[in-house]
Amino acid sequence: MTEVKPTKVLLSLHGFHSSPASLKAQQMRDYLLSKHPEIHFICPQLPVMPADMWSLIVSIFEQYKESEIAVIGSSLGGFLATNVAQQYAVKAVLINPAVTPYVLLTDYQGMQTHPYLQQQYNIDQEYLRQLIALNVESINNIDNLWVLLQKQDEVLDYRDALKKYQACKITCEEGGDHSFIGFERYLSKIIQFLY
Repeated sequence: MTEVKPTKVLLSLHGFHSSPASLKAQQMRDYLLSKHPEIHFICPQLPVMPADMWSLIVSIFEQYKESEIAVIGSSLGGFLATNVAQQYAVKAVLINPAVTPYVLLTDYQGMQTHPYLQQQYNIDQEYLRQLIALNVESINNIDNLWVLLQKQDEVLDYRDALKKYQACKITCEEGGDHSFIGFERYLSKIIQFLY
């Protein structure tokens, strides 16, 4: 008996040193279960190395190539989702996306232990090179992206995202923080935008 692939898939990409247990992922999963059971939610634990993160994303797109896939990404996941939207011409919602994580993470160079995977790895020149390779210089398909920003993001400067995504749909709120406070307010609008 062949496995029936879902017609709609939502791929959620978490941030740096985060996991599928993040509040936003859980809120979206619960919302889809109650309101949109026809949408298959996938939030994988991303590996530690950027090239491996991308390989995992590619494998998911290969697995669900007959489905309508949309993407949501937070922070580093937003950086990755930008590339996904570009490469696969799919819709994506970016939450406080990291614009130049390869610059930000130079301050974290050296051995790291991933808090969820308990895996040690090195943020070195090779790690940063892999991130740079995933950067999207100029965005095509601007109508496919919606960027959610909060000005009091304590990790990223929201103005970088305002500049990078200026041609895209942007919602920029006063206050908030890097986690994007009140994300649940946007769940239904996000699904309307993506599908």
